[in-house]
Amino acid sequence: MSDSKTAAAPAHRGASARLDDTPLLVEDLGLIDYNDALEVQRGIARERAEGIGQDRLLLLEHPFVFTAGRRTEAADLPMDGSPVIEVDRGGKITWHGPGQLVGYPIIRLAEPVDVVAYVRRLEEALITVCAGLGLETGRVDGRSGVWLPATEFLPERKVAAIGVRVQRGVAMHGISLNCNSTLDGFQAIVPCGIRDAGVTTLTRELGREVTVEQVRPLVADAITRALNGELPVTDHSFARPAPVAAPVPAKAE
Repeated sequence: MSDSKTAAAPAHRGASARLDDTPLLVEDLGLIDYNDALEVQRGIARERAEGIGQDRLLLLEHPFVFTAGRRTEAADLPMDGSPVIEVDRGGKITWHGPGQLVGYPIIRLAEPVDVVAYVRRLEEALITVCAGLGLETGRVDGRSGVWLPATEFLPERKVAAIGVRVQRGVAMHGISLNCNSTLDGFQAIVPCGIRDAGVTTLTRELGREVTVEQVRPLVADAITRALNGELPVTDHSFARPAPVAAPVPAKAE
């Protein structure tokens, strides 16, 4: 099933992450196989590179699947030998499955292209969505995605992941936000190659059921506003505990 609507054109053209000022088309693809969605992305990206069509945001869910970005290492792969789809996005391995909202913005980026700034905008959108649901999240230096700080009993944990690819000025791939998904898939891998942190869901952190259906329109609105320059990127870093220094051996007298 595919449902589409047109989002508003950028209100502040100079602050937009998008090269074009045509409206962003938001499409709901429902539950779709990863490879099928990848072919849809690639087709749109080819058109956008030629200036054909319009920028799109694809919102969907995938059946259970592992995907490995370009920086994935052998030690990150599933310990049970599950198959993995290698993809041309940045980042390492991750899991997709029902209960996780996936968003693929396929847009021509404004020039000069700044991929880091583009990722920050996607993070800002998801941080805004989480805040609207009552969950305060933030960024971790050197790590993409949306995070919760460590507590006395829990490590830092990621609720949303980001992995993108930019070619010929067109961005594809995008975000995944864990709503009420099972975390079993993440337990079989080293998510995003990060060994000292965890993965969580909106449902687990908020203590109430949060569904993809509930979050989908919020994410569509926030990503649209972030890319159009209507949602400014702000600092959402949180305090992190200082590493404990190893004791210095006493010198022999």
